[in-house]
Amino acid sequence: MTKIVKQEQIAEVADALQRGEVVAFPTETVYGVGVKFGDPKALEKLFIAKNRDHSKAITLMLSHIEEIEKYAYVDEKIMNVARTFMPGRITLVLKKKENVAEAMTNGLPTIGIRIPDSPFVLDLIDRCGALSVTSANLSGHGNTSSTQEVLEQLDGRIDLVVEGHSHSLVASTVVMLTDGQVKVLREGEITEKEIKEAFR
Repeated sequence: MTKIVKQEQIAEVADALQRGEVVAFPTETVYGVGVKFGDPKALEKLFIAKNRDHSKAITLMLSHIEEIEKYAYVDEKIMNVARTFMPGRITLVLKKKENVAEAMTNGLPTIGIRIPDSPFVLDLIDRCGALSVTSANLSGHGNTSSTQEVLEQLDGRIDLVVEGHSHSLVASTVVMLTDGQVKVLREGEITEKEIKEAFR
């Protein structure tokens, strides 16, 4: 059985993540499920819980824009996009730095980074550090927006779910910003046109 906790129990949630547990929580887009970034055993538990293909990337969730350059190569254009839309419904796929372990990006040369516009999640990251996060569903199944929907797919497969509702069924826009190019991999509420304007 997956334990249900309230958002007020944030200290318990942070402790669970520090221990390597798999936790689902509401964001301003869909429900996310995550583990502490840099914990390969926890990441493996996350992949198993979701039946997720190991070739697929997992997003790095941060709480502050200044942290992006710790993990990825940025320039002024990329930072313009970050400052325009973050915190918010966007994931930037950037060229990762060499200090990021291969296991954390499944051997990919890029890393997806998101700063959510959710006070709860930002507080959680400040308490326990960066998170590896993906959508809280079984691979190939629909996105989830409530505690009940998460449990219908992941009950018993993850350790904790934080009670609540996400505010949208639309996942974040995913945009690759490498080699001076803008390539939208998944369009959400933020459009390619808006990103290109910020990128200029």
